Amino acid sequence: MFDVIIVGAGPTGTMLAAELRLHGVSTLVLERETQPTGIARALGLHVRSIEVMDQRGLLDKFLARGQKYPLDGFFAGISKPAPANLDTAHGYVLGIPQPLTDQLLEEHAAELGAEIRRGCEVVALAEGDGRVDVKLADGARLAARYVVGCDGGRSTVRKLLGVGFPGEPSRVDTLMGEMEVTAAPEEVAAVVGDIRKTQKRFGVGPIGGGLYRVVVPAAQVAEDRGTPPDFGEVRQQLLAVAGTDFGVHSPRWLSRFGDATRLAEHYRVGRVMLAGDAAHIHPPVGGQGLNLGVQDAFNLGWKLAATINGWAPDGLLDSYHTERHPVAADVLETTRASMLLLDTEPGPRAVRRLVSELMDFDDVNRFLIEKLTAISVRYDVGQGQGMLGRRLRDMGLEHGRLYERMHAGNGLLLDQSGRLAVAGWENRVDVIAGPIGELGAPAVLLRPDGHIVWAGDGQGGANGQDGLDQALKRWFGRPGRNVTPATPAE
Repeated sequence: MFDVIIVGAGPTGTMLAAELRLHGVSTLVLERETQPTGIARALGLHVRSIEVMDQRGLLDKFLARGQKYPLDGFFAGISKPAPANLDTAHGYVLGIPQPLTDQLLEEHAAELGAEIRRGCEVVALAEGDGRVDVKLADGARLAARYVVGCDGGRSTVRKLLGVGFPGEPSRVDTLMGEMEVTAAPEEVAAVVGDIRKTQKRFGVGPIGGGLYRVVVPAAQVAEDRGTPPDFGEVRQQLLAVAGTDFGVHSPRWLSRFGDATRLAEHYRVGRVMLAGDAAHIHPPVGGQGLNLGVQDAFNLGWKLAATINGWAPDGLLDSYHTERHPVAADVLETTRASMLLLDTEPGPRAVRRLVSELMDFDDVNRFLIEKLTAISVRYDVGQGQGMLGRRLRDMGLEHGRLYERMHAGNGLLLDQSGRLAVAGWENRVDVIAGPIGELGAPAVLLRPDGHIVWAGDGQGGANGQDGLDQALKRWFGRPGRNVTPATPAE
């Protein structure tokens, strides 16, 4: 029996697998597809996802394969300069096609010891006494203490659980693919620039290797959501929207996406959880989908590992739903608004012009950028200083950087006072003592996902060791090493 079976080997599933393996949790990832699809549905990482990769020592690999872009044009395609002094050391978007992200995260999970099996389709789940039995399409049966569905918007796991998925169906479809063109680059650029003055769901741009990425509105919403478009449909829509098909030929892949917007009613049912697109779907405007899923995994991983390893305090695993469900609800609202502003009708275009004018105010621009990049995400971790609940940005230490000290996935106490200790929690919380000029408080306690759950001055009471001990108990369980170890895989 495994500790955790993850259904789905996309970026959410492999990120979660890696987080679990950091804590010795035996993890099996089941993927229905026999090979990676190679379809680049997502094109980059936002600020908080970049920070996640940095915290786990992966960022250099991503930077080597990607390209940095400025933080502008992500709210409904309205381009404004990024505001100064954002709360991050990574104030950029990292352009990297999803197949590369998939590859890097799968390699990371495998290096940490996660087992990934392809060609394995889950068809049934049954929760028993302290376990979940999993049946595959070929008749094989597996078991785990917990199961997490990371199997996309049409999630089998969610359907087997009977979890409600309320929201709105697609009202518009968009076609997408990678292909070659015969038109001259300057002709393509001129036509695209003219069309995008009014139609923001259109684009034809080079991606290297002689290929172009093509995005064009579909004529109608497809009844069969799982069937990719015919190449003739793509050419027809290019002619209808742009007056030319640019001589497109030799497609590498074709896909379609809609603007369906849905949110699972529950992220957890007993020993089964949902993450990523299995828990929420929305149009890709703003590029938040993959990022939202990776951040789900980063929130859930350490909590599920703590539960399996026996030291999780009461309610820790349930906090996955209470923290991440509202974040997804906010992303859904933002994408609904963005899609409205992409509409070509006169009313939405008037609203778009007004929003563009409002974004010339720094506070409005900052508010929207922080929403899109998840900088504004703040969890309710209790009363206290204004920094509580926020992620702590990377910063320089006396030796090295903060995120370099978080690769192991433990909690972290930053203590400039020199008066504090984590006696009894040493196996779950690391300590950095000494001056940290940018910290903003004498001492802070970070969860493994980098969010601040306590701040104090080391002077005593709630601001000293007593307050720290209470925070340690709340987030890292009882002190001591008498915890139940993770069970080995069978």
